[in-house]
Amino acid sequence: MTLQLTVPNMACSACRETITKAIQAIDSTATVEADPKTKLVNINTQASERAVKQVITNAGYSVA
Repeated sequence: MTLQLTVPNMACSACRETITKAIQAIDSTATVEADPKTKLVNINTQASERAVKQVITNAGYSVA
């Protein structure tokens, strides 16, 4: 499943790394492309959208 989420408070490369690691913690095969400039996160994962949003939130970021 491919997801495209907006993470408004993703501001830098450290944020990108944190979000990527959080998603890969629930799906180690997930591919994550996060762009702090556009605030978009493209995810290819087997995890549910709800689970992905939850781990991003748990990492300290909001999902629009």
